[in-house]
Amino acid sequence: MGAMAEILPTHTPALFRAAVKAAADLLAAGEVVALPTETVYGLAANAMDPEAVARIYAIKGRPSHNPIIVHVDGVTMAKRCVAAWPEAAQKLADAFWPGPITFVLPKSDLIPSIVSAGGDTVGVRWPGHPIMREVIKACGFPLAAPSANPSNGLSPTNAQHVRKGLGDRLPLIVDGGQAQIGIESTVVDLTATPVRILRPGLIHEESVAAVLNAKVEAVGANDAGSLRSPGLLLKHYSPAAKVVIRSWKDRLELSKELEGHADGRECWRVLAHTNVPLGMDNSKVCVLPHDPEAFARALYAELHRCDEEGVELIVVEEVADTPEWRGIRDRLQRAAAEG
Repeated sequence: MGAMAEILPTHTPALFRAAVKAAADLLAAGEVVALPTETVYGLAANAMDPEAVARIYAIKGRPSHNPIIVHVDGVTMAKRCVAAWPEAAQKLADAFWPGPITFVLPKSDLIPSIVSAGGDTVGVRWPGHPIMREVIKACGFPLAAPSANPSNGLSPTNAQHVRKGLGDRLPLIVDGGQAQIGIESTVVDLTATPVRILRPGLIHEESVAAVLNAKVEAVGANDAGSLRSPGLLLKHYSPAAKVVIRSWKDRLELSKELEGHADGRECWRVLAHTNVPLGMDNSKVCVLPHDPEAFARALYAELHRCDEEGVELIVVEEVADTPEWRGIRDRLQRAAAEG
């Protein structure tokens, strides 16, 4: 543990250029830096340098069997990272890249096995955030970048979240503002037939199926062997508080739920989005947006706030079991899993 990381702002063109150069210089030297993406903040290192990638695992306390997504600057760089680029990959890239979707494909020899956790596939993504894109372009090499938080903890959606979790383990955090999507990318396994969604996100299986004009399976785990994607561990994306997911018709029904779970926990919080429990102490209730994209943007920030305030129990109103909410359901279920 060392001094706290420097946080570089990017809100003017000159500051943007200076931050990109500082990050690229450190990455070229084998260092690990925190960078913004449109999904969450990432902990980045040269994906072709196994020692640099090993630093990511050490900094996060990440299990060695959990692979890391490789971030690229376009299809040309992506093709260098994989051993095959099927038609399905090109169709999805044309439709969604740059953006919050990752393709799992056979890895090329360019990518060391530590990135893929010993597996024969790798996840590749072309991120949409301008800072991440410019840093990759300046480096000229792909970046391995999981979320910039201690393993299994809440993903960070702003620079202060990164500083709180890992600030004394990094030389640099580039501040790109609040993440605009707020949950991690959709992960699509293009080595499977039919194509599988390994980790749901805001781009859901119906959208993928429409682009491919083919059946797509939505699965939350892999069949056997090494993990093919991050985000498949049962307990993941978790705040310090106990999380329970419930539905309720009215304040009385919610009060009964709280009686069963809040015993001995003086500090609790309700995250509602449809059945607002009117009449309850407003300091105990956070009303999240009913739109899934806005809900995703707000979710991790609110869970971080709960941690900062020492909340011991978080009761989250269940969200709909529909495609547009599936990524959020997945994150909430993993946050609520017993670890």
